[in-house]
Amino acid sequence: MHVILWRFHARPGREPEFEQAYGDDGLWSQLFRRSKGYLGTALMRGTDGTYLTIDRWTTENAFRAFKEAEAARYAELDAQCEALTIEETMLAAVEA
Repeated sequence: MHVILWRFHARPGREPEFEQAYGDDGLWSQLFRRSKGYLGTALMRGTDGTYLTIDRWTTENAFRAFKEAEAARYAELDAQCEALTIEETMLAAVEA
């Protein structure tokens, strides 16, 4: 399984929108579900107000194929969600 871990700082006051976009049934998950290789997303909120997402894919190749096939929609959603965050950092992409 290929796992991608992101850390986010949501823009103050936009946390509910952020959670709707990045949650397990959010906009990102809906887009990812277009791929058979997508296994799910977990959204967690830290005690310091930061968020972590864990995206699970069958393989790294499945994720890469998805990004290639959905590049335009991925970029569009990324730009749309940019207003919801102050910072986003990819922490790791690992095989589990």
